[in-house]
Amino acid sequence: MTTAAPTIASIVEQIYAAFGRGDIQYILSQLSPDVVWGEPDDYGERSGIPVLQSRRGPDEVAAFFAEIEAWTFHTFDVQQLLSGGRSVAAVVYVDTGIPGGGRMAAREIHLWEFGPDNKVASFSEFYDTARMIAACEGVDTTKD
Repeated sequence: MTTAAPTIASIVEQIYAAFGRGDIQYILSQLSPDVVWGEPDDYGERSGIPVLQSRRGPDEVAAFFAEIEAWTFHTFDVQQLLSGGRSVAAVVYVDTGIPGGGRMAAREIHLWEFGPDNKVASFSEFYDTARMIAACEGVDTTKD
């Protein structure tokens, strides 16, 4: 009996589950060797804040996870997955504390794009960039 290959939506679910348990090696194993992580040349990247820089390849993605290891995730809730073709979009609610006093709570859209080998070819996050920059600079953006 043959087992059906996992759908890309189930791969994304497994990646989020791995993130929840701190299994970064599993996440890295799901990436293509030339994965693009983040949006090159977007406003967040131009801020110069290390965690907002785009990455290429699993080693640079591992450095991203090492940077956010010190963050406190109060909530990380994957609310919905939408898939079509070789892409999965996730609606995620994140409430995170950032060293230096920063905090951000907001809904984000994560876009996962897969190659024909079912490995992640690219990952992009869409969020309020100005609030994220402020939080990374030590502002608690959850307060009025």
